[in-house]
Amino acid sequence: MQVKPDAKTLPAKKKSASKKDKLPEIKIVQKKRIVFLGSEAAPFIATGGLADVMGSLSKALAKNKDFEISVILPLYGNISSEFTSKFEYLTNFNVSVGWRWQYAGIFKYKYEGVNFYFIDNEYYFKREGNIYGFYDDGERFAFFSRAALDTIARLNIYPDVLHCNDWQTAASVIYLKGMYFGDENFRKIKTVFTIHNIEYQGIFDMNCYSDLFGFSESIRNYIEYNDCINLMKGAIEMTDVVSTVSPTYAEEIKQPFFAHGLSDIINRNANKLCGILNGIDVDYYNPLTDTALFENYSYKNMSGKARCKAELQKMLGLPERSDVPIIAVISRLVSHKGLDLIRGVADDILSDDVQLIVLGKGEIGYENYFKGLAASYSGKCAAIITYNQDLSRKIYSGADIFLMPSLSEPCGLSQMIASRYGTVPVVRETGGLNDSIKPYVNGEGNGFTFRDYNAHDMLFVLRQAENLFRDKVSWQKLLEKVIQYDFSWKNQAKIYENLYKNL
Repeated sequence: MQVKPDAKTLPAKKKSASKKDKLPEIKIVQKKRIVFLGSEAAPFIATGGLADVMGSLSKALAKNKDFEISVILPLYGNISSEFTSKFEYLTNFNVSVGWRWQYAGIFKYKYEGVNFYFIDNEYYFKREGNIYGFYDDGERFAFFSRAALDTIARLNIYPDVLHCNDWQTAASVIYLKGMYFGDENFRKIKTVFTIHNIEYQGIFDMNCYSDLFGFSESIRNYIEYNDCINLMKGAIEMTDVVSTVSPTYAEEIKQPFFAHGLSDIINRNANKLCGILNGIDVDYYNPLTDTALFENYSYKNMSGKARCKAELQKMLGLPERSDVPIIAVISRLVSHKGLDLIRGVADDILSDDVQLIVLGKGEIGYENYFKGLAASYSGKCAAIITYNQDLSRKIYSGADIFLMPSLSEPCGLSQMIASRYGTVPVVRETGGLNDSIKPYVNGEGNGFTFRDYNAHDMLFVLRQAENLFRDKVSWQKLLEKVIQYDFSWKNQAKIYENLYKNL
C-alpha cells in the first residue's frame, strides 16, 4: 500500500472564518492523550492475547471522554481489505534505521472511538505467513519503534503518556528517553511499558548496537545485558512505569524461575512495577450475540448451550450425550501451557466417562501426541491441530469444563472467555489464573484450582468438577455464577486511567 502524496490524497485546507461569521463559544476541555504502541491489535491483526488486549483496552478507555486514545501499528500485508479499503492516507517520510533511511507511509482509521495509525513499509511488513519469526525482526521493529515516534512528531499528536507493549516496542522507550529527549515535546511524555510475557525479550548481538538500532553510546549500560542487546531490559530500566498483566505475575517475575534471566533487573526496578489484570471484550465474546455459535443463549436462558454441545459433538464425531462432561483444551501447544500434566494422566482422564477436545497448534511433539491420543480414544477424544477462531468459540460454548493447567501464565484470557460462555475453568494457581479464578468451595468461587505443578493434583480437581457436573442442581448454580462473572474492562480500565493521571 506504499503511496506518495498527491493533490487528491492531501487533506483540504480548512476555510478561515470571515468577520461576518458568528462562531459559538467553545469551551475547551483538555483531554489526556494516550498513545499505545503495539505489534498487533484486534480486529486488524492477531496472533495471541496481546492483540485482544490492545484492541479491547483502547476501546474501553476511549469511552471516557476525558481521554483521547490512539494506537500505532505496523501496516501488515495480511490485514484484511475489509479494513484497508477504509484507511485514509495522511503523509510519508523517511526513517533512520542505523545508517539507512527507510520509507514510512502513514494511514489512519477511526474505529470504536480509537484513532488507529498504521505505518506502511512493504519491505518490512508485507510478508507471507506469520508476522513474527523473520531473520530481521530486530531491524523490522527498530524501524517501527523509530517510525512511531516520528509519526507522533509529524502528526503533532504528542501524548501525555506513551504506552508501549512487549519487546517489539521496547526500543521506542529507549529512543524516547535516550535520544529524543532534547526535544521539549518529547521530554514531557511519560512512559508505561507493559510486559505481556517476559520470556520474549528482544535479545540481539551487540554488533547491531549502532549499525542497526542506532543507539548512542551514552545509554549502553541500560541496554546491554549478558554481552547482548536486551530491548526489554532497556525499556524496564528507562520507562517511568513497568506494568504486567496480572498482580500475581508482577510478583512472580521477581523470582528467577519466572523471570527468564531478568529477576535482578525487575527487583532493581520494583518501585515502579505494578500488575493490572487484563479484561476481555464482553461485546465480542457474548453468547447472546455471537454468530459463530450453533445457538445463542445467556445466563437468563441457558437452553441454547445444550444445543451448542450436541452440535459440537456431532461435528467432531463424538457421541451425542448430554450426560457426559466435555473437557476442552484450547491452547498453543507449547510446554509452559502445562501440557505435560495432561500427557501424564491422559489415560486416567479418558478412563472416566468424559469426552476430551483439544484445539491448538504449536510444537510438533505435542501436535503428534494429541493426534495419536485422539486416534487411540476414537469416540472419546478429538484433536484439531490448527488455529481457528470460529471453531474455538464453538468449543467454548459447547464444552462443560475448560482445562488450563499452565506452568506459567502472565494473565491468560482463555479462562475468562470460557467463563463468559458458561464453561467452568479448571486452572493452576499461577499468574492471572490465580487472580481470575477462585476455587469452588461451599458454593463460593468460580472454578476449580490446584497449586503444585503436579499431574495428579490436576486430575484430583478435574474429577471434582466431573463429580459436580453430575449433581445437576449444584452444577446449574455454579454455571449461573460463572457466566455472570465480570471479566470486562470496566473496572480494569479505571485502574489504567488512575495510573495515567498519577503519571
